[in-house]
Amino acid sequence: MQKAGLKAESKRLILNRHALKSGADWIACATPEMQAAFLEGLNDSALLALPYLFEFWALPHQLPPEGDWRSWVIMGGRGSGKTRAGSEWVRSQVEGARPLDEGRARRVALVGETVDEAREVMVFGESGILACSPPDRRPNWEATRRRLVWPNGAVAQVFSAHDPDSLRGPQFDAAWSDELAKWKRAEETWDMLQFGLRLGQAPRQCVTTTPRNVAVLKSILANPSTVVTHAPTEANRANLAASFLEAVRTRYAGTRLGRQELDGVLLDEADSALWTLSRIEALRVDEAPPLDRIVVAVDPPVTSRDSSDECGIVVAGVRMQGPPQTWCAYVLEDVSIGGVAPTAWATVAIEAMERFGAERLVAEVNQGGDLVETVIRQLDPMVPFRAVRATRGKIARAEPVAALYEQGRVRHLRGLQVLEEQMCHMTARGYEGKGSPDRVDALVWAINDLMIAPAAQWRRPRVRGL
Repeated sequence: MQKAGLKAESKRLILNRHALKSGADWIACATPEMQAAFLEGLNDSALLALPYLFEFWALPHQLPPEGDWRSWVIMGGRGSGKTRAGSEWVRSQVEGARPLDEGRARRVALVGETVDEAREVMVFGESGILACSPPDRRPNWEATRRRLVWPNGAVAQVFSAHDPDSLRGPQFDAAWSDELAKWKRAEETWDMLQFGLRLGQAPRQCVTTTPRNVAVLKSILANPSTVVTHAPTEANRANLAASFLEAVRTRYAGTRLGRQELDGVLLDEADSALWTLSRIEALRVDEAPPLDRIVVAVDPPVTSRDSSDECGIVVAGVRMQGPPQTWCAYVLEDVSIGGVAPTAWATVAIEAMERFGAERLVAEVNQGGDLVETVIRQLDPMVPFRAVRATRGKIARAEPVAALYEQGRVRHLRGLQVLEEQMCHMTARGYEGKGSPDRVDALVWAINDLMIAPAAQWRRPRVRGL
């Protein structure tokens, strides 16, 4: 392509860049006149180079963190720009200041689940290494040897996670592993890669993956030498079809699969958990039927500092058809809030009561005593209020509620992801998540008021004359 053609192509690429929240926000938002003035102000070299300056265009999660790290994990939803970030990171390692200058790395491992996937995504994909490389630095693909060779002599070799032993022998100073969480032989492949990552002063590796609850990923994330960047699919919405985003959000919003594949969240389930995400997923519904009773349950924090625990606030209702053993509860909304004054969380709870037409506000008073009811009645003196006091531990209180889930008698509406994640850290040994399970505590009080306490009254024998 002639120089004039290259300049025209560079202008087209620049004007088509419209990913917000990147260093190019001001170009995306500028008027056509301002864009034209900016482009005309660049000399020929700058204009030709600008489309390939990834630091200028990248989204925050696509740039490697600073500091002394060995592994960089880019954990994000589908289409969030993980592959592009991995390709550009490889470029940053192998390229020097000029096309023939050596870069930081000379021997790179490219590891995909299969050789075909690594070649089609990491090398030849739309966001692969070849597509991201400028013409004067573009590597050559040697198909018979399954490797890329750069003009400066750097080499990147493709490996399959189905064949961990292929990583025995070769050695590297950089590596890029793609979609590690879905590798069938992930532990073996990762271990072999670590033994080979031994060249240079400080070999590094990049991992791009949609998270899954697998041991190898959790082990990598727990390593002190690992840094993580994270982004949901919508972080890269400017480069995705609007119809795609609308379709997947409509279908998967509020589901475990959507939380994992779109939000890029690692959904952890503790051993011996009282609840599992798969069970909760099976009990999820799009809407609740007409309900006979609705309550708002509150688990107040001890203090109102920013660092204090959240105030758990959960709205739930029950459909009472037949005897209590046939009743079914529905968890409608989680409006928990943290780091606020008592009047703030009390306001949120009362507003939830009004919004759902709840019949009662239930609040634990172990910590605040009469102050909890006083705060609520300052805002609404007539609010139907029931104080509850915990006489057993959190797990003992939660187990009967978990049993109702096992019976399929509690259903969840969509949009309760944070509550559900907290539930899955409640185990027979105690709570194994971060902080305090305030949302779960509120849930337990709500279900207890709706189903467990009435069932106990139902079973209590009647005394003649009373």
